[in-house]
Amino acid sequence: MDFAGVMRDVFPLLLRGMVITVETTILALILAVFLGLFACLMGLSKIKILRFAARVYIWAIRGTPLLVQTFFVYFGVPQLIQSLGINFRLSPLAAGIITLSLNAGAYIAEIFRGGIQAIDKGQMEAARSLGFSHYRAMFKVILPQAVRISIPALVNQFIISLKDTSIISIISLGEIVYEAKIYIGRTMQSFATWTIVGLVYLIIISVLSQISAHIEKRLDYGKR
Repeated sequence: MDFAGVMRDVFPLLLRGMVITVETTILALILAVFLGLFACLMGLSKIKILRFAARVYIWAIRGTPLLVQTFFVYFGVPQLIQSLGINFRLSPLAAGIITLSLNAGAYIAEIFRGGIQAIDKGQMEAARSLGFSHYRAMFKVILPQAVRISIPALVNQFIISLKDTSIISIISLGEIVYEAKIYIGRTMQSFATWTIVGLVYLIIISVLSQISAHIEKRLDYGKR
């Protein structure tokens, strides 16, 4: 079969896989933003146990491969819960979203921490002098600016998580790579199929990179 023939056969499958890839990434990133913000605020808290919990979470996620995290969520957690006498299973989609959100959340926590630390400390002091509590000043004054600073890095994290879905295919999540492997198993057309998969990823990532660059330019313009 020639390259054009493979393209005709495999493209509908990859399109279906791309929908799952994008859906998984978007849902995971939405959860990861909230998780990352929560972990960031815990890490900046004056309460030692909260700071410790945030550091352990970030340390554990950044120190282990995504593949291990995927197996832990998909196989390990259900087995632990079942050992308590509770019938519990996770679908590949649910496990993929949970894994990606936990993974991205740790990195987003560091992104937010960097954004918060980039804000002049005098702004917090000024807000406190106006009668704001520490938490109100954080949410009303500091965080909006930190989020704005963090947007380019958040878009880059979206790109990373989108590519990371290829690892989640190991638990039979029907994303692009999984659909490609199924097709190759039927036709043995490895070279053409993986070339097309690579091109699909390049197109998606290139579009997202352009969006990221555009956002950065707009933000830089807003500072002038």
